[in-house]
Amino acid sequence: MEILFLAPMTSVSEALIQEPTLIFFVVLLIVLLSPIVMGRLRIPHIIGLVLAGVAVGPYGLNLLERDNSFELFGRVGLYYIMFLAALELDLSGMMRNWRRVAMFGTLAFALPLILVYIGARQLLGYTEGVSVLLGCMMSSSTLIAYPIVSRYGLQKKPSVYMSVGATLFSLTLSLVGLAWLVAAVQGGGTLTFWLQFWGQFALFCIGCMIVIPRLTRYFLRRYSDAVMQFIFVLSIMFLCAALSEVIGLEGIFGAFLSGLILNRYIPHVSPLMNRLEFTGNAIFIPYFLIGVGMLINVRLVFQGENVLWTTAVIALLGTLGKAAASYLTALACKLPRSSGTMMLGLTTAHAAGAIAMAMVGLRLTDAKGVAFVDDDILNSVVLMILLTCIVSTLITDHSAQEIVLRDQEIPEETVPGDDDEKILVPVKYPDYANRLILFATMMRDPHKHQALAALSIVYDDEQLESNTHKSRQLLEQVVKYASASEVKVETQIRVAANIANGIKHAFKEFRATEILIGMHMHMDRSHRMWGEFHQSLFNGLNSQIMMAKLSTPLSTLRHITVVVPSRAQFEAGFYRWLERLCRLSGNLNCHTTFHARQDTMQLIETFVKNRHPSVRATYSEMEHWNALPQLAGSVAEDQLLVVVTARKGTVSYKNAQERLLAELGVNHNGRNLLIIFPDQHGGAMEEMTFAQSQHTEEVSLYEQVRKIFRK
Repeated sequence: MEILFLAPMTSVSEALIQEPTLIFFVVLLIVLLSPIVMGRLRIPHIIGLVLAGVAVGPYGLNLLERDNSFELFGRVGLYYIMFLAALELDLSGMMRNWRRVAMFGTLAFALPLILVYIGARQLLGYTEGVSVLLGCMMSSSTLIAYPIVSRYGLQKKPSVYMSVGATLFSLTLSLVGLAWLVAAVQGGGTLTFWLQFWGQFALFCIGCMIVIPRLTRYFLRRYSDAVMQFIFVLSIMFLCAALSEVIGLEGIFGAFLSGLILNRYIPHVSPLMNRLEFTGNAIFIPYFLIGVGMLINVRLVFQGENVLWTTAVIALLGTLGKAAASYLTALACKLPRSSGTMMLGLTTAHAAGAIAMAMVGLRLTDAKGVAFVDDDILNSVVLMILLTCIVSTLITDHSAQEIVLRDQEIPEETVPGDDDEKILVPVKYPDYANRLILFATMMRDPHKHQALAALSIVYDDEQLESNTHKSRQLLEQVVKYASASEVKVETQIRVAANIANGIKHAFKEFRATEILIGMHMHMDRSHRMWGEFHQSLFNGLNSQIMMAKLSTPLSTLRHITVVVPSRAQFEAGFYRWLERLCRLSGNLNCHTTFHARQDTMQLIETFVKNRHPSVRATYSEMEHWNALPQLAGSVAEDQLLVVVTARKGTVSYKNAQERLLAELGVNHNGRNLLIIFPDQHGGAMEEMTFAQSQHTEEVSLYEQVRKIFRK
């Protein structure tokens, strides 16, 4: 997408700053100061970046020239906006509401096109071809304000994913309309042309959806290096963008499509997602916004009434069309008014599509040899970009604040199992510790900002000093890995003669609520799936204990199978493990199947639908626990089997669970497995209260002894 079309406007002298180092310094200074200055003025900092681009650009103070570096980084930033929007999209919600998305996308395309076409014909007196071109410009949109949505954490709101889906929908239709216009002008709009176009489009989409998932699973399973994974993801994005341009569409379509395909392979709480967001928001997206500002010549406002009149007509009618589409869709879908305002804010900005179409218009000529886009239209389009970007960011920021305040007024439903959770993760092996930490991160509540607890047990023997040093390095690795996801980790190295006792004592000291611990990677048929200390552990604690065996990276899991015993709903920890699994399924964006008896399944289904409606779950009745071996044997390598069991003597315990280890060792050897021992009566909080009372009694006894000796 060449963005060099402002040359005919006016001649610009050589920029003041030519040194590449100083150019980069000025850009970083703008990125740094823009949020500070705009924050004091209570204006979205995105507007500050655009206005800063106007000030330092060739039509402002002429400090910087819009050279190839701004072209390159600006294009990457544009791709990044679409790519991140697709990565953060609630795919399950959008698939369930695809009719709403399609309706909004159709209205957001058709209404601005019709209004601008009529306005251009009747009020501006343009030809049919120019009117269609302006209508296509205003029917498309650019997600300029999407970083505001990310900052408020509203990515999964219906109004947001409907806006993102509608943006892609309307942009695609606009580009198709532009292709039709070009073909009609050049005399190539034949049936053969359209068959070839749609054939290439279908081949591109189907090929990406078949090849990229397989390639991604292959790569992520074999390479865990953070830099390699980051480069791989960016390579996929640019490959799709390049192929999209080959078939006649803009690269932003390919970037968005690649984000949709990679959505389920990059969990929102993963370090990889954090790195992608950080890089985009820190460098590439600001570069794009500053580059857009550098295109704008505000002096054009004073150069003639025709430019102002054209700008007012297309900007006003285009925005009215987007507003009508947004509020009509919100009304039809029974969404609040603030959701309609959010939809308007996200879809009313025009930058990428308008720039690309203006470039095409410069090359198109009518039968008399007159270009479709003259200087007045060109100047009007540039001013329209500035106005719509400012309006979009202001509306989006205002509606985001309204939605946040609206949600805070709705009290959350309280369900047994809600608590100030804290997960203790004992770690031993460096190559396995990161998987356990990521697993715990996906099950924790991000809104409570509770730290994880990582524990390393060191035997009290002659190798104590050497093992302590290795444990310190391991815990430093865990903290560094978790920090990439902005998750805090408290660590402890504990010297103990017995591993189980060391974990129990650390559990009470950390005031933890549950334990996530790894199992041996290889099981045999002699009941040796875990060591004796595991048996001692879950017999000595009444709190929830989760034992995980993760053979493949979590991001490559496609399905979770959960086996629940009868009467599990009568256990004290029923809602705790169910809440953890729903969070895990939501973060992995994979399908989950619950196997349980009818009475238990009804409670599970009610909980999932009320508390986690975005989780894709199905329910299958399992009459007897003896069906477990068959289920375990049907679980594939890229699936996770979750077995909810119980301690002996509890209400959901049954004798068949004595054979659990042997059955899993035979039917599920070498695959992903999670065994859960739920909370029992006298769980974590009671154990911590007991520990505190024991400590209080000891202190009281100590004081009594002191008084006796004093006497």
